Amino acid sequence: MATLTVLKFETADGAEKALHVVKDLSKQNLINLHDAAIVTWPEGKKKPKTKQLHDLAGAGALSGAFWGMLFGLIFFVPILGLAVGAAMGALTGSMSDIGINDEFIRSVRSKVTEGTSALFLMTSDAVKDRVAEAIKGMKFELIASNLSKDEEEKLRAAFAEE
Repeated sequence: MATLTVLKFETADGAEKALHVVKDLSKQNLINLHDAAIVTWPEGKKKPKTKQLHDLAGAGALSGAFWGMLFGLIFFVPILGLAVGAAMGALTGSMSDIGINDEFIRSVRSKVTEGTSALFLMTSDAVKDRVAEAIKGMKFELIASNLSKDEEEKLRAAFAEE
């Protein structure tokens, strides 16, 4: 089962740097990176910029439409003239089975703000101790994940500040 995880960084370039580490881990077969997207919100800008990882073409990769809808729901980025209201409700309903619900959207929206960045990852088959070791020095906040409660608590504990 693939895991959708959102990591927030306190700098506008933090997500980009973390993605390079995750890509390297993927090349070493320590994690299966199905797809990723980055949200960067530079200081002084009214809205964030988004970027999908285009060089992944596997069956597990998500479409640009998925990322567009997700970022539209979270950051109110217009989605090709999509009508708001009932259409947005239908979108959130269809995404809830992969862990994207109103709470997920509120949480990401409230935490990814001007001057920060976020890395959205769709992964599976992580060699957890090796991945944890590779990202240990990075400062990030786990905003959301569709991990089980036990898995999420273990991940949070592994990166809790001492």
